[in-house]
Amino acid sequence: MSEKLSPAKKNSVVLTEGPNRAAARSYLRGVGFSKEDLHKPIIGIANTWTEIGPCNFHLRQVAEAVKQGIREAGGTPM
Repeated sequence: MSEKLSPAKKNSVVLTEGPNRAAARSYLRGVGFSKEDLHKPIIGIANTWTEIGPCNFHLRQVAEAVKQGIREAGGTPM
């Protein structure tokens, strides 16, 4: 990796860069992430959404809004 590493990407490279991470990249590509997605900072989203209780039912929509915000800011939500 010859380009200067962005501080926002420093943790994502553990998952996406180098020959020893080829298997991880192939799995991510297999579930729909593009090469471009994997070159962006990856942001994990934890969500307690469930359809069995009204307390958390709205959290699926909240998580989708968070994902959209991450995409708009130049990241890849996961």
